[in-house]
Amino acid sequence: MKCALVRPDGTVHHAERHPTQAERGPEAVLGTILDVAQGLAAQARADGLEPVAAGVAVPGVVDEENGIAAWSSNIGFRDVPVRARIEERLGLPAVLGHDVRVGGMAEARLGGGRGHRHVLFVAIGTGIAAALVVGGAGYSGAHGAAGELGHIVVRPGGPVCPCGQRGCMESLGSARAVGLRYSELAGVPGATALDVVTKAGEGDALARTVWREAVEALADGMVIGQALYDVGVFVIGGGLAEAGDALLDPLEKAFRERITFHRPPGFVRAGLGDEAGCIGAALLALDHLEKLA
Repeated sequence: MKCALVRPDGTVHHAERHPTQAERGPEAVLGTILDVAQGLAAQARADGLEPVAAGVAVPGVVDEENGIAAWSSNIGFRDVPVRARIEERLGLPAVLGHDVRVGGMAEARLGGGRGHRHVLFVAIGTGIAAALVVGGAGYSGAHGAAGELGHIVVRPGGPVCPCGQRGCMESLGSARAVGLRYSELAGVPGATALDVVTKAGEGDALARTVWREAVEALADGMVIGQALYDVGVFVIGGGLAEAGDALLDPLEKAFRERITFHRPPGFVRAGLGDEAGCIGAALLALDHLEKLA
């Protein structure tokens, strides 16, 4: 869990990290969230500041309007009223958002997408998800599940994805997929995407092939994303973005080779690092305050 006290201008005053320990069950995880939030509010007051609202972001399917974590498989949430529990504990207005969507909001307003009205934030890590941000506001869709770019099928009949489908972009281009693919082909258990990038840079032919295939799968999915959203910039974040130009340069090249009449967007690396989610949750809370005013 990444947690922070964030000022209205988006600067982080104080940050903390706490283990999620999802194996304890959803109620225990929620209890930790509540305890941490209460501790942060106390820290703010000890520093002479007054907390005005709380923002929480979780993965999965989020009912932002009602503040309910509808489905978060990796922490076990099912229809958990997170917002109500936070407001009850803190006595402050609270909001609940989707982790990638709030990260995208922060990147659009304060990070790599600053200056662009139409931004697609693409988080490429263990999985792949995206957030469409227009005018600084994230789009959640009719059921809170917008942005599942990683589950566009780019290789019909391809590898099985954790979602159950075959050939999803996530099953080929995520950090997890890259490491697994190299491990299978090279017979080297436990290879990571970082290992593949490093070996490819050193001239390893197999690593180069695995990396090229992953980049091509990402490019195919992002071409579909651009056809749907017509954004001005792709902001690339998540663990795989740590590869820097080794990812962005071939990805943009492969993307441009595939487009026809679409205007090509810019490709930039996310600028806020792993604090984007904290900052975005705070921005969502501040937006909520403005609506209440």
